[in-house]
Amino acid sequence: MSPRSPLPGDEPGRPRTGAARARARTRSAAARPAGPPRHEARRRTFPQFAPREAPDGRFAASWWGNAWVDALEDTALDPARLARGKAYAQRGHVDAITVAPGRVVAYVHGSRPRPYRAEIRLRTLGDDDWERFLDEAAARPEHIAALLDKDVPHALEAVTGLLPAPGDLVPDCTCPDDGYPCKHAAALCYQAARLLDEDPFVLFLMRGRDEQELLADLTRRKAVHAAAESTPAAPALPTVLARTVLAPTTGHAPPQLPPPFPAPDRPGRPAVFPADPEAPDPLALDLLAGEAAARAHTFLATGHDPVAALTPWQDAVRLAAAHPGSGLTASTRALYRDLAYALDRTPTDLARAVAAWRQGGAAGLAVLEEAWDPPAGPFDRARPALLAADLPAFRPWRNRLSTGSLQLRLGRDGLWYGYESDTDREDWWPRGTPDADPVGVITDLLGW
Repeated sequence: MSPRSPLPGDEPGRPRTGAARARARTRSAAARPAGPPRHEARRRTFPQFAPREAPDGRFAASWWGNAWVDALEDTALDPARLARGKAYAQRGHVDAITVAPGRVVAYVHGSRPRPYRAEIRLRTLGDDDWERFLDEAAARPEHIAALLDKDVPHALEAVTGLLPAPGDLVPDCTCPDDGYPCKHAAALCYQAARLLDEDPFVLFLMRGRDEQELLADLTRRKAVHAAAESTPAAPALPTVLARTVLAPTTGHAPPQLPPPFPAPDRPGRPAVFPADPEAPDPLALDLLAGEAAARAHTFLATGHDPVAALTPWQDAVRLAAAHPGSGLTASTRALYRDLAYALDRTPTDLARAVAAWRQGGAAGLAVLEEAWDPPAGPFDRARPALLAADLPAFRPWRNRLSTGSLQLRLGRDGLWYGYESDTDREDWWPRGTPDADPVGVITDLLGW
């Protein structure tokens, strides 16, 4: 749930009234161009799980199910609520779970007769992210075989945004508890991990694609790869012997060099580094090799190195943001720890900076770390617009507008960036998508 103070028209523990919500949505829509629906109409409902207590203390059995649990536990602000939520899930208090792109919803039974509606929201992947995932999966037959066997290869965990990172899972609930998350949303999240154990394609549905669509696309790409591999090799490029080029000339022009090789369509894949206790961490080697290949390809194709101007801290944040997240495996936690230590920061500092980078790149990181005095204009118009949308009064300070649990920060790029904190904790974390409309940012955070 998005922690916040009660708004006008709210009853404790209940969403805003329909009229107030409609007014806010109308004003926000007037300030932003109309767009397509956020998610396509795909949804699946899974029956209620029987009560179960894991003997080893781990709620999920698969590595991707545990990645889901870790993303929840690394973001939670209250371990006690997590423990109660896990107990609710183990006792079977979570009803049937409905999954749709970007949302997981179920009714959860608490101490009162009437169940609460809990929800977990997460980002869906864009077309470019899906292209990268499908290309990676289809390029290796063993990946397709594993997916068909309801298994997710470890190599695919590096696909940007597929597995949840700390801050990716946004809980919500109709109960009056303003914890982040409450025990009902935590129970739903733990049960969702069991769902992912049984069918990893549910994870792809959460991110925006259903099973049949993915399998059809993988089959098509596999056929394209097979056809390309069976195509005869291209003729050899013309060459000139080095001794001919370097030989002294006696009044005649040196031989003409052949044209340079064309740049490849995409960076090459690094070699697979096996785990060896005497060797460096294979995950770190894979990360560095992939980084070097991507930078070299970009420089070869454009003549520009996109990260050359970054500071060591910005580059560390960028590297960590390209990784699935600190809550997946011991190796990824070690990556966050080592990057933070090398720059005299804490893993929490790095996790917060990664959330800002994923929110808006280098501009989002600057918004996190820099307070500045904006000129009159959009900043001065924001407060009346928020009040007109029946939102609470925001306190101004430099480029920031704050309530007890919500905050807007104006970036130098003219966009508003949303932040959330546990009520009156001043522990602000980037949330949502930047927007030129401050009302739109807040209504998206609140799920209106």
